[in-house]
Amino acid sequence: MGRSRASARAAGTRFERSVADYLAATVDDRIDRRVKTGAKDRGDVGGVRAVLGGRVVIECKDVSRTDLAGWTREADTERGNDDAVAGLVVHKRRGTADPADQYVTMTVRDLVALLVGTRPA
Repeated sequence: MGRSRASARAAGTRFERSVADYLAATVDDRIDRRVKTGAKDRGDVGGVRAVLGGRVVIECKDVSRTDLAGWTREADTERGNDDAVAGLVVHKRRGTADPADQYVTMTVRDLVALLVGTRPA
């Protein structure tokens, strides 16, 4: 039996919460799960900063079908909505619930922004 819409939403919410809580405990206690904001969504986890203080958008995905291109496009749109330097996707790794063992996908441009603190052209 597949997921219902309600169970998929609940799984997504749990996944976002676990990622936000892990980052808050290990990186910065100001990191938290964001409330959904509709058309101008700014990502699922807020309070994340790059090395020089620029905002970082995190989009979380707990789904069975992988869509890296679509997810990174969504993270980039949300990065723009938040005026952030980078947008990345944390996606569920099947077989483990540990938030530290989940996958992260981003473009090299976003990686550079994280490492140097500013977004390259």
